[in-house]
Amino acid sequence: MAGALEGFTESSFSHGGSTRTVFRTGTGPAVIVIHEVPGVTPLVADFGRRVAAEGLTAVLPSLFGTPGKAPSAAYILRSMTHGCVSREFASFALRSTSPVTAWLRALARKAHADCGGPGVGAVGMCFTGGFALAMAVDDELLAPVLSQPSLPLALSKARARDLGVSDADLDRVRARTEEGLCVIGLRFTGDRAVPAARFQRLRDELGDAFLAVEIDSSPGNPYGIPRSAHSVLTEHLVDEPGQPTRAALDQVLAFFRDRLLA
Repeated sequence: MAGALEGFTESSFSHGGSTRTVFRTGTGPAVIVIHEVPGVTPLVADFGRRVAAEGLTAVLPSLFGTPGKAPSAAYILRSMTHGCVSREFASFALRSTSPVTAWLRALARKAHADCGGPGVGAVGMCFTGGFALAMAVDDELLAPVLSQPSLPLALSKARARDLGVSDADLDRVRARTEEGLCVIGLRFTGDRAVPAARFQRLRDELGDAFLAVEIDSSPGNPYGIPRSAHSVLTEHLVDEPGQPTRAALDQVLAFFRDRLLA
């Protein structure tokens, strides 16, 4: 596990009565990399290194799980169970911002103060995918990326369209898009955890400011992507030129460069 996080420094950050471990690597403006289920896996750490290679500081908070541990079926199930029952993640609530985003917003403000630059970026994945949208209520957040945002769990039509933010927070993000903020969203088309209705709602609310990257995972797709594909930037990334997931990764990294380094 230690090898998976080689090159990262480890510290802690406290806000609102919660203290969590944070891993950092790189220099330059900060990007908050919010891990997916089951935790800060080796591939999440690798994505952080890709961010750092762009001349940015990758900041990886550990919200659950064991940092550096590789995923397994049992480990994923334990993390999902924890996330579903935790009030911090509002797994089922409609039109509600997860409480943990207050801690993440404070971390982003601290990272901006520490690392400088015009602002910070953020990418959420899976359970945390929508957290980057909620963080965009703050002016410091200049580059939000929603990778396979799966909360609230899409167990009904209403939840399939819900964005995991309160009405007030969505109004604030919408106002910021009118000032130039853009939001990137990533999903596989066959991913039931991230229904098409959720991305359509983002288009309806944010208009051209929402940049949707939807990768074909239908049966018989030309790249052989399985219908079960979920994690665009990590577990199901095919890191080869010409692959749609590699193109998605390149688009995300270019987004961070353009918004934070230009």
